[in-house]
Amino acid sequence: MTDRATPSLPTDWRAPGLRHRLRRRHAAERRFRRLGAGAVLFAAGFLAFLLLTMVGQGLGAFTRTVLVLPIDTARPITEAGVDAAAVRAFGADGPLLMADQAWRVARERAAVGRATVRVPASDAVDAALAGQAAPAANARAAALRARGALRTEFAWSFLRGADATDPVRAGLWGAAKGSLLTMAVVFAFAFPIGLFAALWLEEFAGRNPWADLVEVSINNLAAVPSIIFGLLGLALFLGTLGLPRSAPLVGGLTLALMTMPVIVIAGRGAIRAVPPSVRDAALAVGASRAQVVFHHVLPLAMPGILTGTIIGMARALGETAPLLLIGMRAFIAAPPGGLTDPATVLPVQIFLWSDEVSHGFVEKTSAAIMMLLLVLLVVNGGAVWLRGRLEARR
Repeated sequence: MTDRATPSLPTDWRAPGLRHRLRRRHAAERRFRRLGAGAVLFAAGFLAFLLLTMVGQGLGAFTRTVLVLPIDTARPITEAGVDAAAVRAFGADGPLLMADQAWRVARERAAVGRATVRVPASDAVDAALAGQAAPAANARAAALRARGALRTEFAWSFLRGADATDPVRAGLWGAAKGSLLTMAVVFAFAFPIGLFAALWLEEFAGRNPWADLVEVSINNLAAVPSIIFGLLGLALFLGTLGLPRSAPLVGGLTLALMTMPVIVIAGRGAIRAVPPSVRDAALAVGASRAQVVFHHVLPLAMPGILTGTIIGMARALGETAPLLLIGMRAFIAAPPGGLTDPATVLPVQIFLWSDEVSHGFVEKTSAAIMMLLLVLLVVNGGAVWLRGRLEARR
């Protein structure tokens, strides 16, 4: 006598127990969606707060208020002469309307035959022009603007200048050029070494104790704090090799050591993602192992490799601690002319300006942060665009 399986009865979805379980499942799903949306809104709120704060504080660095000062350009421009001209034009407190070191700007802008020179106004005039000073000062600033003695112009010197002790003369180009030179050194050293290391580990090394040791070491290096690489650069490039201090060459080599493990890990992941059938098909038609790697595997893995490289370089672009240790925090009053000239970079320039107490440097700091965020956005956007173009060609 054989046992027969008991036939299953159809599920009654209208039963109270099942309806209760369904309600609980749907409620849990709604809670999960709300938590996810709340997390995204929370992060977006912090990002919006950061951007609004930086824009609100730094937008004034891209414009400046200038006084139209009548001056005798036939005579040498001196501080006393500029102060006397301000007294004649605006009264006894005329020199107080000008920013510190305004006479240097007047000397740079003066030309024979020109009757007026535009000199930067003081912070008090900016506050009065915005209606944030005493009523009398606000009224006087409005009167000066009405008669054309007070104007607002785009601060080209902020984009073309270098560091200075006076916030009116301080600019970003010196630090921006230092960052460009440093990143060029990072790419020139970190990309080829990281690429070939990833290819060797994935395609040629095989499984052996030596390859395992290298893999563990690279994974550990990727998690080492950046300041440790600064100590390594200080000991190796400055102490042992005697390279010039505070140079983009040394900064680039130090950041290349930090970026290289990131490129190796990203490269290995991209190479591992190439289907094994591509290798088998190439070997089947007689290609050598090197031809398989460089003619077939590498072109398919290149989008992922370049994306990892650009993201690693974007991280290096925002680093400060390693560069402080190798001396790139010096006061550099002129843009670097080459890889061995003294230079600084944007993050270090932001750090240096944040220590200043002048209100003008507060605006410069926020504006420099805006420029750094813009550069990082462009770099990461370029990585996404490049990956899409390379994937479309495959």
